[in-house]
Amino acid sequence: MRVLVIGGNGFIGSRLMLALRDRGDSVIVVDRFPARTDVDWHEVRYLQADFHDHDVLDEVLPGVQQVYHSASCTVPSTADADPVLDIQGNLLGTHALLAAMRRHGVRRICYFSSGGTVYGNPQAIPVAESHPLAPISSYGIVKVAVERYLGMFQRQGWLDPVVVRPSNPYGPGQAVDGAQGAVAVFLGRALTGQGVQVWGDGETVRDYIFIDDLIRLTLLAADSACGAAFNAGSGVGTSLNDLCDRVRRGTGQALVAEYREGRAFDVRAIVLDVSRAWRELGWAPKVDIDTGIQLTWQALITT
Repeated sequence: MRVLVIGGNGFIGSRLMLALRDRGDSVIVVDRFPARTDVDWHEVRYLQADFHDHDVLDEVLPGVQQVYHSASCTVPSTADADPVLDIQGNLLGTHALLAAMRRHGVRRICYFSSGGTVYGNPQAIPVAESHPLAPISSYGIVKVAVERYLGMFQRQGWLDPVVVRPSNPYGPGQAVDGAQGAVAVFLGRALTGQGVQVWGDGETVRDYIFIDDLIRLTLLAADSACGAAFNAGSGVGTSLNDLCDRVRRGTGQALVAEYREGRAFDVRAIVLDVSRAWRELGWAPKVDIDTGIQLTWQALITT
């Protein structure tokens, strides 16, 4: 199968690319950054370009059967700081991609939304896909807007979208100095003997999903005939304080936490109900948080 991965140089996109290539697909990657050097790009066509560049899309889309859209030019903190950039880069950029897909008759797209932001502060936990979408950040608002347009174009009859809503992915290959990704950042600080900054009192709860589990769900969803949204999480909540303790136990490092004032765009607690993926795709997460921390730590110390 010929597939296009938008944002294939990122943490999720690069792992997705490897899985697609390894199963025998012909993979094209479009990403605005140069190809990372810690990934094997053998037999992959890599184009450094904006994913909404009309000329590039017209070049790569003919013959493509599936599009995976994992690119984002913002994270929650930067989206709130510059909502216009968020709208222009992510919402309008995705519209350009979808318009190009329509021109070339490419129907299937798997879109990575955000299980951590689209629901806002949930009414109850765990949160199912049927929960109202009530984001409190620009990042979540734009993700929901893209989902709504995908649904509208699906009703118009020319697009076959499926949506994956990841919680907080982590695992080997994630940047330890990024603006998000608490597991990787905490492990990176443990590796260098530094402390970590924790926003708020540390009782913010997140649902952490190991990257292999996320990729497995993504492939099942994209290859299915489903047109729904699927939560992608572990179904288990972990507070930042608990995460610090688990990293300390898993690494043997002190990992001193420095507490900062909480941020308005942070959801207080989110844990995803992943039963739809089990019912419709036969998927369930396999890697628990302690095992995932160990796998990520071992990858860090052997790099």
